[in-house]
Amino acid sequence: MILCVRFRLEPAPFESGGAEAVLPRLVELLGEFTPVVEATPPDTLLADVRGALRYFGWTPTELASVVRVRALALYGVDCVVGAGPNPMLARMAAREARPGATLVVDDPAAFLRDRPVTVLDGVGRTTARTLCAYGLDSIGRVADAPLAVLQRLVGAKAGRELGERARGIDRTPVVPNALSSSMAAERSFVRDELDPSAHRRALLSLTEELGLRMRTEGQVCRSLAVTVRYADRSTTVRTRTLPEPTAHAAALTALAYAIHESFGLQRARVRGIALRAEGLAPAEGAAHQLTFDPADEKARRIEAVADRARAKFGPRAVLPGSLAA
Repeated sequence: MILCVRFRLEPAPFESGGAEAVLPRLVELLGEFTPVVEATPPDTLLADVRGALRYFGWTPTELASVVRVRALALYGVDCVVGAGPNPMLARMAAREARPGATLVVDDPAAFLRDRPVTVLDGVGRTTARTLCAYGLDSIGRVADAPLAVLQRLVGAKAGRELGERARGIDRTPVVPNALSSSMAAERSFVRDELDPSAHRRALLSLTEELGLRMRTEGQVCRSLAVTVRYADRSTTVRTRTLPEPTAHAAALTALAYAIHESFGLQRARVRGIALRAEGLAPAEGAAHQLTFDPADEKARRIEAVADRARAKFGPRAVLPGSLAA
C-alpha cells in the first residue's frame, strides 16, 4: 500500500525562505514509520507503508490519521492523504481527498472507470485530444480498447503504458532519496501587489534562491515555470526553456523576467509569485557555450565568490542591491 501525503504548506512571506524548507522535516516524520519515503517538492510525499501496516496492525486510514496529527502538532501543517496499491492511484486519490480526510482506493477498476482520461498520469493535452477524437474520453473506455488500437494512436511504448495505467497498473517504485526533477520556491505579498517592480523584485529573489540551491547541490535546470497567483486565487502558469542548462543566476533572472513580461499583467492584483526550476540534471554533465564576453565570465567568478561567502555566513550574506534594501 502506498500513501500520497499532500501537505497544505502556506506560501512563504516575501523575504523568507520557501515553503519547501519544511519538507525535509516532514520526510523525517514519515521516516518514523517507513524508510521508503520519496519527496516530490514542493509539498508532496510518497511512502510505501506495507511493512508499517503489518507491523502496527493499522489500516491505511489509521496510519494516515497518526501522520496528520503529528504534522499538525509538530509543524502546524495539515495534509490530505490518498492511499492505493501503487503510486499513480495514491496520487490520484490524494488529489480528490477532502481536507482532513483520507481517500483509499480499494477497487482500482471502479475508481478509474468513469473518470476523464485527462486525469490519468502521462496523458497530456495532445494525447488527450487524440484519444477523445476517437471516442476514448474516459479511462474505462481506454481500458476496454484493444492494445493495438492504443499503440496505433499514441505509439507502441506509450500505448502499452497507457493501457496498463487505465487498468490501474503502475510499475513505478517509490524511490527513497531520489533526485527530484524540479525544485520550486514562492513569494507571497503582504497585500495584493499591482506594482510591476515589486513583481520583478520577487522574481529576482526567487532566481537567487533557486540558483544558489542548484549550485550548492551541483545541479542545473533546463527550463523555468513562473506561476502568478491573483487576488481571486486563480493562477496563470507559463514555462520557457533556457538556451542551455544552467544554474547561473543572471541567466535564470533574464528568463524569469521575460516570462513575467509575457503575462501582460498591467494592473493585475497579484497575491503571490512562484518559480519552478524544471529538468534538473547534474552540473558536471552540462555543456556551457564559451563566449568572448568578459562581463559574463566576470559575473560567474563573482557569483562563485558570493556562494562561498553565503556558505560561510548564511544565504543573506551577499544579496543584489535591490533586495538588500
